[in-house]
This record gives sequence, C-alpha cells and structure tokens, in this order.
Amino acid sequence: MSEANSGRAAQRILATTVAAEWVDYNGHMNDAAYALVFSQAVDALMAVIGLDGAGRERHAYTLYTLETHLCYRREAHRDQPLTVEVVLIDRDAKRLHAFFSMLDEAGECLATSEQMLMGIATDSVRPGPFPEPVAARIAALPHSGDGAWPALAGRRIAIPRREAST
Repeated sequence: MSEANSGRAAQRILATTVAAEWVDYNGHMNDAAYALVFSQAVDALMAVIGLDGAGRERHAYTLYTLETHLCYRREAHRDQPLTVEVVLIDRDAKRLHAFFSMLDEAGECLATSEQMLMGIATDSVRPGPFPEPVAARIAALPHSGDGAWPALAGRRIAIPRREAST
C-alpha cells in the first residue's frame, strides 16, 4: 500500500524496470516514460477486467482514456524496479475514475496518475455500458469508497498566490 493511497486497498497490476532509453539528460526517467508506464498500467487493468486482446474481440469493447492528471513525486533511475497499483475512485455503467500509483522497491510513491476511462463499443465506436462479465470484474476491484479518495487524488494545477499584506 502506497502513501499515495493513504491506507486504501489497492491492487498491484504492473511490475517493470526503468529502461535505459527512458532515462533523459538529467540522469533520471523522462516525463514521457512515466506516461508510458501508466499507459501500460491501463493495459494491465484492462487485462484484469477481461479486456485483454481476446476479451476486446469477444465483447467488441475497449477502454479509451478521456483525461489524465500525472503528478511527479520522486525521480526514478535506470534499472530501478517499479510497480504500479490501482484503486477505483468512482465508476458508473461506462466510465472508470481510476487512481494509479507508481512505487519504487521500498513502496515509496514516485508518481501518480488519475484517469477517467470510458468504455467504448468497438462496433459503433461509441460509449456503451460495460459488458456484464467486465462489470463483474470491475466490481471486484479495490474501490476507495464514498468521499474517501486517495490523499493525492483530485489535485488541480495552479500557482499558489499569497495575499499581499498591508
């Protein structure tokens, strides 16, 4: 359980290692590589809920990413092991609001990615409800619960301003 999820149940869905080509001129993992790892985590989540290649074909259904908010917390370096865990913040008949945490080998949070994923019927390329077997697997995923979001979820980008003192 990562600090990012503040004690919430989460499921580990991906393990990888920082590849040499992911390291930039600053000597740590490039920002695009963090996005790549979280994209791979979405693919892993899809497999967990029955939407691997065979499942996508069988159900004529997939997930699209509508929005993502990636937050960098610590540097990752070449050959460093990484894991990604997920907890669902919310869901409805065709959308998932998911919170992913990237962890180092000690369980320290390196980055988070909050994502809105939309279920798409591939025959119409339109949003549609999750197929029943997929919905059942989604129901079995860890959920944060009403009003109990992970501590790092729901952030917005803004420059903090101090009021001028008189």
